[in-house]
Amino acid sequence: MVAEGARNDRTAGVDEGAEATPAEATPETVDPKVAAAVAAAEAAGPQNGETVRIDSWIWSVRLVKTRSMGATTCRGGHVRVNGERVKPSHSVRVGDEVRVRVETRERVVVVKRLIRKRVGAPVAVQCYVDNSPPPPPREAVAPAGVRDRGAGRPTKRDRRELERLRGLGGLGPFGGPAGPPAPDDPGAAPGGRGGANGRGAGGRRGRARGAGGTPRP
Repeated sequence: MVAEGARNDRTAGVDEGAEATPAEATPETVDPKVAAAVAAAEAAGPQNGETVRIDSWIWSVRLVKTRSMGATTCRGGHVRVNGERVKPSHSVRVGDEVRVRVETRERVVVVKRLIRKRVGAPVAVQCYVDNSPPPPPREAVAPAGVRDRGAGRPTKRDRRELERLRGLGGLGPFGGPAGPPAPDDPGAAPGGRGGANGRGAGGRRGRARGAGGTPRP
């Protein structure tokens, strides 16, 4: 009985100790091909104290589509490093927070690796910590007035609806909004087409007269 009680006490102590010991964190598993590509990108990166331009880095990690777009985004004030707007030639460092606004979405990343060679998407995500807010739903960013594929050419009614949705409306002769016709506009008279072709109110009288203004027989 005593031996059995001691054995139970030792077993309970081992179990309690096992529960009290925190579980070791499992290291993040990375595909060997991705790891090799990351190593190659770092080898092609800055060496011996060299720096990486911000426009080159955001292009390399696929935050923008082209290198020229990266420079244009910087010049437009849509790139911030640690909260400050930067020029395309700004040098980025590991640990910097980079905010890039592209179209309707803002990307917020923290630099982990410095590269200046464009890599694939699986490798790019290994070069930064993504703190970006979730993208808006597709319904919120869908353009107004998009027709279904295969619907054919829009009718006049469809075009009016498209203009109404897009907020364009009709345009006047000088590029402004088209207003109601003037009271003395021949085209506004009953019978209705403009007087330029001799029709509308008074148009028939004009045709009934000859070139000299005398009535025809």
